[in-house]
Amino acid sequence: MKVFFKQVQKENYPYNTYFADCLKKLFITAFLFAALTLIHFISNPLKANIFNSQYFVLENGMQVVAIPNHRAPVVTHMLWYKVGSADDPIGKSGLAHFVEHLMFKGTDKLPSGEFSRIVAENGGQENAFTSWDYTAYFQRVARDRLEVVMKLEAGRMRGLVVNEQEAGTEKGVLLEERSTRTDNQPAALLSEQMGSAQFLRHPYGTPIIGWRHEIENLSHEDAIKFYKKFYSPANAVLIVSGDITIKELRPLAEKYYGAISPLEFSTPIRPIEPPHRSARKVSLIHERVVNPSITRSYLAAGASDLNDALALGLFAEILGGASTGRLYKSLVEKNTLATWAGTSYQSDTKDYGRFFIYCEALSGVRILELEIALDMVIEELLLKGPSKEEVSSAKARLQTGIYLALDNPYAAAQIFGRALSLGLTVNDIETWPDRVEAITRTQIISTARKTLRKEGSVTGYLLPSKEDE
Repeated sequence: MKVFFKQVQKENYPYNTYFADCLKKLFITAFLFAALTLIHFISNPLKANIFNSQYFVLENGMQVVAIPNHRAPVVTHMLWYKVGSADDPIGKSGLAHFVEHLMFKGTDKLPSGEFSRIVAENGGQENAFTSWDYTAYFQRVARDRLEVVMKLEAGRMRGLVVNEQEAGTEKGVLLEERSTRTDNQPAALLSEQMGSAQFLRHPYGTPIIGWRHEIENLSHEDAIKFYKKFYSPANAVLIVSGDITIKELRPLAEKYYGAISPLEFSTPIRPIEPPHRSARKVSLIHERVVNPSITRSYLAAGASDLNDALALGLFAEILGGASTGRLYKSLVEKNTLATWAGTSYQSDTKDYGRFFIYCEALSGVRILELEIALDMVIEELLLKGPSKEEVSSAKARLQTGIYLALDNPYAAAQIFGRALSLGLTVNDIETWPDRVEAITRTQIISTARKTLRKEGSVTGYLLPSKEDE
């Protein structure tokens, strides 16, 4: 999904014959399910409350959602904090991510490492991730072990204990992570530079992982201060998805999370982007690049502008949705200029989103030639707009995507946690297919024209060390 429903974090598996075979079977299953879902759309009207979720708020201000799915005796327990890297103090980038790592250390009731040991001992899986606007922690366990992980997670909401030595060691882990995922990846380096050029004032221009020189200077005291300020019930969302009902969840939530004293909390005020008056270009030459590529990003609506976000999600499908999109058909199939081409719409951010267009040149194709062809496709679509058939097909694909999540408790928990963390409501998600259906062709065109303006764009070129222009 390109709107609110893309997965934040992918799990790593060894790529071997067995996994490849499993992946093929999974794809076939997903395809068949999608086909059946489309048949369902044709024969049945869309309806609200597709997840049948139930919602309440604890007295200390903490939001709680139960998403029932009784197909297996398993639950996903996720705790989302409405704080992320955009809330890092100036000069201390990477701090929110640093705190995420430290949350797996000790508490006032458990020594360091005991949290993860208990989760594993109870047959559970756990992890966490940080974005610009939220930090989330999750465990997947058997239904009868839910209370175990709830007690653990509630215990570290206010009871984190970390010493300076542990903080120093974990900082080294962060620096190694930055080396592996960013510093040694040409595409990641370009993306980082483009983000800095995209945002003139807003902290979304700072990488989530942080700048290396600022990570090196983060301290134990910085982490504890940040933790005490933001890790509060009133700043948290609890999602439990799977073999659970609201009747079962409410007393557990009240017992473990409701017992945490409410704290005064105010959402920090972030700077507003000034008007963007000129297009920007960034290029990166790297010896590891084989074929040149183009990535362009436009400043776009964030999650709070729901109608614009839905319209841009549909436009992304029409312009660059895999092999069905205009870009692929023109640049890859018809004119054979690119090895791939597509779009994505990043709206899993609260204040501003970004609309991305990307393509990689075939061997021997000059990057300027590819960019001219790319611009022609975009300009034609913006001028004439999509056909009714393109709009209908894009809607069906987006609607199918959320229906696929109905069978996946983890995906459902991701959808609700992210939406509530960004300021949306349970109703926004429960009625999402209907909201997609209500978006008109006129809305798609006008929102796209408003967004895809050159003065709001950054174009990045990833080039081999010997690019013949």
